[in-house]
Amino acid sequence: MSASTHWTATATAQAVLERGGNAFDAACAAGFVLHVVEPHLNGPGGDLVALVRPAGASEPSVLMGQGPAPAAATLEHFHGRGLDLVPGAGGLAATVPGGVDAWLLLLRDHGTWELGDVLAFATRYARDGHPLVAGAAATIGRVADLFRAHWSSSKDRWMPTGEPPAPDTVVRNPAWADVLDSLTAAGIGAIDRESRIDAAREHWMTEVLPRAATFLREPHRHADGRDHPGILDAEDLASWRATFEPAVSVSFRGWDVFKAGAWSQGPALLQTLRLIEDADDVDPGSADGAHLLLEAQKLAYADRDAWFGDTDDAVSVEALLTDEYIAARRALLGADASLDLRPGSPDGREPVLPALRTTHAVASGSTGEPTVDRSGQTRGDTCHLDVIDRWGNAISATPSGGWLQSSPTIPELGFCLGTRLQMVRLEPGHPASLVPGRRPRTTLTPTLLTRGDEVIAIGSPGGDQQDQWQLPVLVRMLVGGYSPQQAIDAPTLHTTALVDSFWPRTWSPAGAVVEDRLGDDLIAELERRGHRVRRAGDWALGRVSAVGRDAEGLLWAAANPRGAQGYAAGR
Repeated sequence: MSASTHWTATATAQAVLERGGNAFDAACAAGFVLHVVEPHLNGPGGDLVALVRPAGASEPSVLMGQGPAPAAATLEHFHGRGLDLVPGAGGLAATVPGGVDAWLLLLRDHGTWELGDVLAFATRYARDGHPLVAGAAATIGRVADLFRAHWSSSKDRWMPTGEPPAPDTVVRNPAWADVLDSLTAAGIGAIDRESRIDAAREHWMTEVLPRAATFLREPHRHADGRDHPGILDAEDLASWRATFEPAVSVSFRGWDVFKAGAWSQGPALLQTLRLIEDADDVDPGSADGAHLLLEAQKLAYADRDAWFGDTDDAVSVEALLTDEYIAARRALLGADASLDLRPGSPDGREPVLPALRTTHAVASGSTGEPTVDRSGQTRGDTCHLDVIDRWGNAISATPSGGWLQSSPTIPELGFCLGTRLQMVRLEPGHPASLVPGRRPRTTLTPTLLTRGDEVIAIGSPGGDQQDQWQLPVLVRMLVGGYSPQQAIDAPTLHTTALVDSFWPRTWSPAGAVVEDRLGDDLIAELERRGHRVRRAGDWALGRVSAVGRDAEGLLWAAANPRGAQGYAAGR
């Protein structure tokens, strides 16, 4: 079974499974296809976080494809350029790109196919062409003036006629196809499959990516409206590789729920589940349930904003999830919508609050992750895919970053570098402060659940909304008795009362965005309780997909119908 945010990736994964590949071969092939067919949502210069569970394993592991800040990315450097935030677009915000190396590590350690066979799907779509999805066409249209005025290489790549392409225009990327061929060629003569993949990884990190870093050393326009040079260099790239690491988990209603650590936002979902685990009503379709989910998440994300990161100041996940701390946080849940950012003190230290910005002047052009805006309008953001095979191997993977609007396209490579560094804080002493060589706290947050022989791999794009959109699906499945597809189709909601992870880092106290299908009565009741509600339309929020195995051993898959782009398939 396969499910993803784009039908072509799902078809690719199924093709691999039907030719005898396992779930990890299939996910890797589909992941490289997503680079090609959803270029406004992810790219080769971006990142990847995945939960990986080989058949028979007691617990999944985290595939960590989030690269760190460059050595030259110091607080002094950014302050010296007059910046108090890392711009949301431009090469100054580039970290070490981790996605491609992570996919190759997965293939080497858990796959069975040769690299050339896995890459053949993406190579053909890049060289022969594919229809440009409407979201990508719209994204190019939004940044067309930036491309024309400042990023000429991106204009040449995405607007060869001088105008944004129409949806379904067949687009090709022969430069990227050549790079994919070079990865396979790097392993010619190696003694075995693993060595061939290692040769491709070395070629990528030490030959391909340094060319991208060199290109972005030329000053170019950033989201703050000024020109800056990039600071990523070859030494940053040579010293880093993707890894596997342990997952963190909680138990919820008989299921073990696994996430990445506090360098991601994953533990916020674990904390939310603990906050609501004993509640009588967790139904997102009831006023009490919807209110509870919003308020519990506000507490969890306040802790995220105060405590999560990849520095020595970050909280331990164990302290965040103790019975005593959860009970203290649960006591803060009230009948009315809270209006304050209320982080706690899970390990006894006083929380370090980030600067709160309710408004911010935004320069024209690309302004960080193009996710759901404050009015609830969905504009895309990230990708997601889930695969489970006949043997029980399962993966939930969220690739992102390196969007076509992130930074100028490197002409000879056909892609651009990502902007994950925008998520760090440019003040010392915060858990998410900028530290050279450390990972920015990422929003990428796939999920994997187990209960005996049962497995669920689930996730969603959405920036700060990723776990918020997964939560209603999970409670409807695990508590409400919904089928996976029913749970994904059902109307959803999320809070905006958190500090945006992306530039310009604003905060909307008591804000909630809802789908109109929740009903006028429920929405009116949320407003009566003090939530500042924005209606997003009937089918506007969430891009969740999932696969799994039930208690009888049957495999299932489900995908989001919103936007008519996600797809689930199996046989």
